[in-house]
Amino acid sequence: MCLSIPSKVISINGDKAVVSVGGTTYEASLQMLDNVNVGDYILIHTGFAIQKISEEEALETLKVFEDFDELNNSIKPELDNI
Repeated sequence: MCLSIPSKVISINGDKAVVSVGGTTYEASLQMLDNVNVGDYILIHTGFAIQKISEEEALETLKVFEDFDELNNSIKPELDNI
């Protein structure tokens, strides 16, 4: 199983894209996908864009990650006391 976080394409140069995830930028290869444009959301695994997804799906997934992070932070003090 792999985990891919939706990343927004902010620039493209040849078969490489610069993407943004939570304010941090990464470089990703576009060799496995066609028709990727600036502003699109893609899933990246091991440095390769593996799937293009809708903005709605990307934002919904990022919200789930944010909710999970908040939950994790709220129970962390309890777990530290075990």
